[in-house]
Amino acid sequence: MAEPDKTVRFDATRKGPLHGIRVVDLSRVVAGNMLSLQLGDFGADVIKVEPPQGDALREWRDKGHSLHWKTYGRNKRSIALNLRQPKALDALKKLIGKADVFIENFRPGTLEEMGLSPKSLLELNPSLIIVRISGFGQTGPYAKFPGFGTLVEAMSGFASRTGFPDREPVLPPLALADMISGLTGANAVMMALFARERGDANGQVIDLSLLEPIFASLGPEASIYRVTGKVKQRSGSGSNTVSPRNVYLCSDGKYVALSGSTQVIAMRIFDIVGRPEMKDDPRFSTNMERVRHRELVDEALGAWFVTRSRDDALAAMRAAGATVGPVYDIADISTDKHFAERGIVVEVEDADLGSIPQHNIFPRFSATPGVFRHPAPDVGEQTDAILKEIGLTPGDLEGDE
Repeated sequence: MAEPDKTVRFDATRKGPLHGIRVVDLSRVVAGNMLSLQLGDFGADVIKVEPPQGDALREWRDKGHSLHWKTYGRNKRSIALNLRQPKALDALKKLIGKADVFIENFRPGTLEEMGLSPKSLLELNPSLIIVRISGFGQTGPYAKFPGFGTLVEAMSGFASRTGFPDREPVLPPLALADMISGLTGANAVMMALFARERGDANGQVIDLSLLEPIFASLGPEASIYRVTGKVKQRSGSGSNTVSPRNVYLCSDGKYVALSGSTQVIAMRIFDIVGRPEMKDDPRFSTNMERVRHRELVDEALGAWFVTRSRDDALAAMRAAGATVGPVYDIADISTDKHFAERGIVVEVEDADLGSIPQHNIFPRFSATPGVFRHPAPDVGEQTDAILKEIGLTPGDLEGDE
């Protein structure tokens, strides 16, 4: 992790490449917050519209601290509005009227029930980019289904490919579908803003499901099924496509991950583990045959790794030009020199804890880098200031029934 004297300080005067772009984020939990985090990290003015009790992400706590929110709420401002009240809804409309981007992740149809249909929002603000995040999309027979990432990770085919063949399918231990969708959404927003800037379009609606991005991550799965007629089976940490590829246990109880995804590297690996005869064996001479006999490949490599410590195995493999890496946990990452020197994890000032480690802003721009401008706000911390920006005061919201 970064040294204490290198703690990142927030500075609201900094400007990123998206300076001047205003984002109104009405979403909850992960996908929308990941999307708006990417925009906020690069200078967009992200306004989180939260209910009085706050975004549900705030309740994901560790030792009483809302660390998820501290990370995904950074570079954002918060306004608290009870959207069940007419005056608060009117304030939201005024806010959207001055925005470039609007993000929501309600159940499809809810926005329309609130009187905020995309058609009415585009009449209010013709240049608005509207991002509608849902589990399965705004159309189709599953549109009304609850859209949690867990369901999507299962229905996309991802879980069926994860884990070992003699065990149940495995869901990812984190909000993977939401994260992928959030990153996809940030890219989509930038394309829409570019189209608007170039005059190819004005405002438009982006229909972003959690399902499609994670399904796309499976690659040519549909084509493979059509051509072969076979459903690919779970293969643990191995691969149905490439061999050698697996994780291997070392003598110190640690693991190494290896991928011989090209013919040259695969042949090189056989030399390193002292099995040069395998290069001429028809069972191992091509990738297709190695995949077919991957248990024998893994047996040969596993026998070599288990006699060496992880560090010794890595050194030997790297010296010979093999593609190999350690299997890290967060404790390993916290002491790794590459993570430290590159600043992949940075120490960020925090009002409650002094400072906390967070992932750095990515990707890295040479001329217009991202900036740390605001710590994650308390619920409604900037309500008064944001209302003032749209010509209202807190008193204008009083009297709602």
